[in-house]
Amino acid sequence: MSSENIFNKIFKNKTVLVTGHTGFQGAWLSIWLKSLGSNVIGYALEPPTQPSLFETLSLERDIKHVIGDLRDKEKLSNIINQNKPEIIFHLGAQALVRKSYDDPLETFETNIMGTANLLESIRKCPSVKSTVIMTSDKCYENKKMSKSHVEDDPMGGFDPYSASKGATELITSAYRNSFFKNNSNLSNIATARVGNVIGGGDWADDRIIPDLIKGIIKNKNPVLRNPNSKRPWQYVLEPLSSILWLAAKMYQEPTKFDEAWNFGPTSSSLTVRELANAILKEWDTNLMCEIQNNSDDMPESDILLLDSSKAEKNLGWKNILSIEEAIFETVSWYKKNKNDMEEIKQFSLNQIENYVTKAKQRNTIWA
Repeated sequence: MSSENIFNKIFKNKTVLVTGHTGFQGAWLSIWLKSLGSNVIGYALEPPTQPSLFETLSLERDIKHVIGDLRDKEKLSNIINQNKPEIIFHLGAQALVRKSYDDPLETFETNIMGTANLLESIRKCPSVKSTVIMTSDKCYENKKMSKSHVEDDPMGGFDPYSASKGATELITSAYRNSFFKNNSNLSNIATARVGNVIGGGDWADDRIIPDLIKGIIKNKNPVLRNPNSKRPWQYVLEPLSSILWLAAKMYQEPTKFDEAWNFGPTSSSLTVRELANAILKEWDTNLMCEIQNNSDDMPESDILLLDSSKAEKNLGWKNILSIEEAIFETVSWYKKNKNDMEEIKQFSLNQIENYVTKAKQRNTIWA
């Protein structure tokens, strides 16, 4: 891949651990890191969906693939100590709001104690120099205001998933300040709070894009639960470029960037209905969205917005794609996805390459 030199060439020949590599974002991150010349170690549960992007991309052939539970501290610690990664991206999580209502204990154990297990393991492994923990825009105490959240806003969480992400931020901050901050032999620790991610290869239940695609495939009108909810939608490679750049900067300039960061879209906060209609239009289908009439006993916040000005100012990071471009890339992937795994893998790599090319054309600092 011609873009190995991006991100200041930090990832070439580095050993990088990705937790949650069998998930949607984790699979995209793993294939990108591999293309950057990294030695990728993946630690996660079995792929959470069928089909799964991890299997579609045949990633088991390209990286060291470890099946493991974040709640298994001994196994997690052993994998870290044996492989001695220099950089860690923590994406492993129970990532669905509605599932957190069905199984709140699993959500808390995985997202909170799983992160604590990782931090404790890193504390005893001096090879690790940069760690980025991905949380969520839902970590904030949401007061249902139109104001965009900034990093100093209080943590909160109405539902179990959101509360677990707020708690993850607090635990990470406690570990950073108690053990990592003043120890030059230990990793820098940062958290990344990102928006609602869209892109090819997401097949999770109760998520807007997979629900739309499944409806289109079955020629059934998609059903929307919360059509008027507004979210900060962004293309999957946007938050991944943010955490790659953040890890690179921490690796190069220790102690300068080890804090919390928002990485949301600049101006792509659409309602669920607006996004769904745009997807259907891009697909060129006659299907129409239907609205679920029964009251939702698993409420989610109506509005979530992120202020990413800190990342723009201090990291030089910015979004590359407009929401229209993000929708085009997403629909293009699902249209291309047939039975030829090599073809869709190459198409996915081409999407990364095209994204990098646009980043260079738009004078993006990491490119």
